[in-house]
Amino acid sequence: MAIEVKVPALGESISSGILAGWQVKDGDIVEKDQVLYELETDKITSEGTAEAAGKISLKADEGDEVEIGQVIAEIDESAAGDSGSSEASEKETAEKDSEPAPEKETTDSPAVRRISEESGLDSAEVEGTGKGGRVTKGDMLSALEKKESAPEKSAPSKASAPAAKSEPKPTGDRPETRKKMSPLRRSIAQRLVSVQNESAILTTFNEVDMSAVMGLRKKYQDDFVKKHGIKLGFMSFFVKAVVEALKNVPGLNARLEGEELVQNHYYDIGVAVSTEKGLMVPVLRDCDQKSFSEIEQDLGDYAKKAREGKIQIDDLQGGVFSITNGGVFGSLLSTPIINPPQSGILGMHSIQQRPIAVDGQVVIRPMMYLAVSYDHRIVDGKEAVSFLVSIKNSIEDPARMLFGA
Repeated sequence: MAIEVKVPALGESISSGILAGWQVKDGDIVEKDQVLYELETDKITSEGTAEAAGKISLKADEGDEVEIGQVIAEIDESAAGDSGSSEASEKETAEKDSEPAPEKETTDSPAVRRISEESGLDSAEVEGTGKGGRVTKGDMLSALEKKESAPEKSAPSKASAPAAKSEPKPTGDRPETRKKMSPLRRSIAQRLVSVQNESAILTTFNEVDMSAVMGLRKKYQDDFVKKHGIKLGFMSFFVKAVVEALKNVPGLNARLEGEELVQNHYYDIGVAVSTEKGLMVPVLRDCDQKSFSEIEQDLGDYAKKAREGKIQIDDLQGGVFSITNGGVFGSLLSTPIINPPQSGILGMHSIQQRPIAVDGQVVIRPMMYLAVSYDHRIVDGKEAVSFLVSIKNSIEDPARMLFGA
């Protein structure tokens, strides 16, 4: 009996994805719950597992765009546990591995074979960039472009070989690599353009003295780690400061829906996380009710899930306000773009020792520039400035967050 491997539903807003890679080969014997493939969508990257054990037959290639519900493979359960068949299959595979030509016929994707047949280009002569050195459709197309341009470059090189070697002239065929934009990167690009077109974004700036927060971290870090098993970072202070600022200036805790202004009465804060696939903004729920240790634990869990590519759709949905920290990459100042339909976002930056005036004296303090971008359709300039000043006050005097001052 053949079991169909279908692309699962991953959320109401997701209709398709890119088959980023197969973890098995066509004809492999797979076990139940074994990871078969990696699927990349415009929001997350997820893994698909086998529902049953058996011999797998692949129906889609790496790099293909596949629809939700599409059959991308079949598993023949009759081959499960058949050691004789497995041994025969392994022997057959070993024999094929010793013959280069037949191996190419069985491992090349249908798209690669089609290009090879139409162009006469042998895939064995092409350097593969796919998983395990596998030749992809893009590799074949790149090789064809180089092959077509080769005669044009070879003629002048014969006529003036020394000049070509000593000082090659720039041409239109400069080295470059092309690849299809990932769904996540495509979605980010569309959202950035969309929010710029549909919102009236302004940014206000301020700077904050980090001495008090850094002093608290230094004083209580060891005890905090011993008690909670996780370090006390800067982000939990800023999350709490944002919650206090949203309470003081509720205009930034709102969103537009058509012609209606929706006021939020909860405090779910999104924190931008940079991953290999692109920027994601997982949401910390009910931050007004959480302690510093609970916020740090949530941040640690999301960071781990991001590294492992296991962030889910539910982790990214909702959120009333976002925080992004470009300082971890060395950014001194930036103008962050709001995460729609939210009305604001806080940008943190790198901490630098700078001279400032305190009580008529010039002192050196660890300073950070802060930026709040806001949707001017919802938020007035006075509100935005007041919001940022509230954050500044909370960070420079953390006791305010404990007593709600």
